[in-house]
Amino acid sequence: MYSKLLNDIFAGILFYSCLPIPFAYKFDFKRVARVAPLVGIIIGGLLGLGDAVGNYLGMPVLTRSACLVAIWVAITGGLHLDGAMDTADGLAVGDPERRLEVMVDSATGAFGAMAAVVLILLKTMALSDIPDNRLLILIAACGWGRWGQQLAIARYPYLKATGKGAFHKEAIRSLWDVLPGLVLMISFSILVWLWYKNLFLSIAMTLTGIVITAFCGAWFNYKLGGHTGDTYGAVVEWTEAVFLCVMTIVC
Repeated sequence: MYSKLLNDIFAGILFYSCLPIPFAYKFDFKRVARVAPLVGIIIGGLLGLGDAVGNYLGMPVLTRSACLVAIWVAITGGLHLDGAMDTADGLAVGDPERRLEVMVDSATGAFGAMAAVVLILLKTMALSDIPDNRLLILIAACGWGRWGQQLAIARYPYLKATGKGAFHKEAIRSLWDVLPGLVLMISFSILVWLWYKNLFLSIAMTLTGIVITAFCGAWFNYKLGGHTGDTYGAVVEWTEAVFLCVMTIVC
């Protein structure tokens, strides 16, 4: 049991990020979707560490935020951002029958480029307007974004017979499979309350995360009639960006 869990964790880090893990060839990637929120927490923690270093060096908050977003893209290898761009190109097509065909095309269209610019701007400006609790909010944003992916996998049909998202659907078959991720994220919020004595931030992060993840997955399902690997990435990106925007109000 523990060996499988460790395999899933290391495989998840390899699949969802560019972080170096030795012996990569030994891991089984079939269940990586099950540990996606944990991988998000790890990524958020690394971003928070980088933010602390920048702050210690006296880097202005806007520059620090822009660097964080650049590191964010680098750590994930642009995996989710690429999905958000392909999804935007697909949704821009008027004919619903051609949307999946456009999303498969590796060429980036105008709407995909605009989506990337908007996402990067939203994250950068939102982070620059969050003066306190940046580490906690970065961890929460990355964790909830990937729990949103799990929720979309569990709730909605997968639209393609093959692809990177296909084995995600095999790993997460029902809402019971996303429960551990939800417990993890709620536990993190409880830790914020107990350790930092900030009940308001704890409740705000939990409610914001649940509402945004549910809405993002439902919206893409409404527009496409289901999900693909690209829309899973889009759910992650838009959840993270909107979560940060809401946190500017909370903080």
